[in-house]
Amino acid sequence: MSLETKPPFPPFTLETAGQKIRAAENAWNSRDPARCAQAYTVDSTWRNRAEFFSGREAITAFLERKWAAELEYRLIKELWAFTDDRIAVRFAYEWHDAARQWFRSYGNENWQFDEYGLMRQRFASINDLAISEADRLFHWPQGPRPDGHPSLSELGL
Repeated sequence: MSLETKPPFPPFTLETAGQKIRAAENAWNSRDPARCAQAYTVDSTWRNRAEFFSGREAITAFLERKWAAELEYRLIKELWAFTDDRIAVRFAYEWHDAARQWFRSYGNENWQFDEYGLMRQRFASINDLAISEADRLFHWPQGPRPDGHPSLSELGL
């Protein structure tokens, strides 16, 4: 039995799937790799773009590399679908590289959870679009997206 839990737990409802997604969004917007890694099982398996890896150490290392390269990262996630222990999410995030070229990255994630609310599998497909700084839509201060900020659907994304 796991001593670690991350509510809400499966089976998901519309409400609890939404809570799980917002908690994940907030954690990723913290840009704290160790904090984020705690949401996954110790042997969680990932596919992120063309990278395949498993385990919290690998997740932490991946996130450290990611946020060292993707500067001023801001993310919005939105529910696509859910079942008992799975959630499908669409997302967009904005960031810039070291040369100050801005990007909006669009993607989809498929998540599967264990009975303790920890994510055991994450599959992410992501595409990057170069944008001008004037085309940015995510303007909140670094950290969690404010409650009143528009969703992806409200932004037309």
